[in-house]
Amino acid sequence: MTSTVSTNAPVPYISRRSAVLGTHYMVASTQPLASQAGVAALEQGGNAADAAVAVAAALGVTEPFSTGLGGDCFCLFYSARDRAVRGLNGSGRAPAALTIERLAAEFGIAGDGIPARNVHAVTVPGAAAGWVDTVARFGSGKLTLEQILAPAVALAEDGFPVGELTAPFWREGVELLRGSPGGHELLVDGEAPRPSQVVRNPALASVLRLLGKHGCDGFYRGAVANAIVKAVQDQGGVLDHGDLDAHTSTLDEPISYEYCGFRLHECAPNGSGLAALLALGIIDTLESSGAVPPVAELAHNGPEYLHMVIEALRLAFADARHYVCDPEFRRVPVRQLLSREHLAARAALFDPARAAADVVHGVPLGGSDTVYFAVVDREGNACSFVNSLFHGFGTGIVPRGCGFALHDRGSLFSLDPAHANCLAPRKRPYHTIIPAMVTSATGELAMAYGIMGGFNQPQAHVQVLLNILRFALNAQAALDVPRISIQVDNGRIAVEEGIADATVDALRRMGHRVHVVTGLQRSVFGRGQVIRQTVDGRLGTRVLEAGSDPRADGQAVGR
Repeated sequence: MTSTVSTNAPVPYISRRSAVLGTHYMVASTQPLASQAGVAALEQGGNAADAAVAVAAALGVTEPFSTGLGGDCFCLFYSARDRAVRGLNGSGRAPAALTIERLAAEFGIAGDGIPARNVHAVTVPGAAAGWVDTVARFGSGKLTLEQILAPAVALAEDGFPVGELTAPFWREGVELLRGSPGGHELLVDGEAPRPSQVVRNPALASVLRLLGKHGCDGFYRGAVANAIVKAVQDQGGVLDHGDLDAHTSTLDEPISYEYCGFRLHECAPNGSGLAALLALGIIDTLESSGAVPPVAELAHNGPEYLHMVIEALRLAFADARHYVCDPEFRRVPVRQLLSREHLAARAALFDPARAAADVVHGVPLGGSDTVYFAVVDREGNACSFVNSLFHGFGTGIVPRGCGFALHDRGSLFSLDPAHANCLAPRKRPYHTIIPAMVTSATGELAMAYGIMGGFNQPQAHVQVLLNILRFALNAQAALDVPRISIQVDNGRIAVEEGIADATVDALRRMGHRVHVVTGLQRSVFGRGQVIRQTVDGRLGTRVLEAGSDPRADGQAVGR
């Protein structure tokens, strides 16, 4: 990806961070200690996939409200040898004994969906198998899983100081954890840890050791599986040993869209990366048809630009929410949705002066607590990885002796039997977590990136990509600048502090229901990581440029 930033241009110090540069490798995550775990794997001879799993495990220790072994994961891996992007789906499935009819008749749950935090929202945690399979399918073969997980084991056993921006989100889950028999394992004397307070999690260290030594058998069978099943069934859930034993990751061909000479790759459904590709395709169609001026000529984060992005995202979400589901249960017409004809039909609904009053199929739902991280190694391989519990601490159910919470991804199922994403036994739900990868026209790696945050993720994917491709911002600046996000349930537009008051007023006059978000609530805009790869034209040397979102405690590090 070629940068067009002038070396004489003024530097906009929006955050305290500069882009991190290197020529050998790069790791970017929401926690510095997790980034260092990735570096350790690379320094020991591992590749990007090995390092990504090391980061994932360390984040499960240092940021347990967002991620961990009780959740799911998705991975995109770029192989420098054959210039190919491959996907791994590490999301879990609903219990075999759970049906829409049983939920209504036996548990009194009907209507739009399973409530967040509810025990019936626990699907099989797919992260453990996802980690094992990422190393097996994409790893270097030079490191064992035990070696890769060792830094996370040490953090959990010896303790780690809690980050400044980590502590308040941990604190939000205190009451939830107090209601779980194993919740005390994630608290300190019944309270959330304070910033810089050292926290140990020996129970999680034991689970990580079992996973490292025995692979999937150490998690989906034996003592850990027993603890998971007991924790769920004690709360009235129906997840059983058969569900855990049957779980598998899947290798899925990524989906993609070409824009401005680059190709954006996303995970295939049941992931929601399709929404990002649809929005990008609608923007591309609007621009190429002359319905809007060239994007680079619009004022960045001005009213015309943001109106276009918002409306494209609304249309994209309407399609994604209607069609995305587990493709093993119903075909998702990805090719047709990304066709020129369909994109043109959707773009034709755009009004440059007014917000759409009613978008078919509705607006985004849900919340999120998720981690995203990226790794590029010496050989030029890249791993773009997301691991998540969905809501903070998921259901709040902590299996005794395990040190992790179980997620609540099942709350994204529809309970309408006619809906593509309806609940069914052993079915995967619509998933919000989406890693991204960008390649050049010749197939070279251009960027590994992602921004976590529930239904905000495809929205931020589009904004950050446009920041870089059309507005020539570097990796850090592209994350620093304020963002917008279509909000949960009600379709309001969250606008981050820093966007001009005049722009906010103009959006309101166009009919957008806008509210400005400040302080810690800015987490609604996600917490992203970006690693770009360019080539110094004079020396022919590869340059890695990375950014880590200032909305988190993160760090990009490399050499």
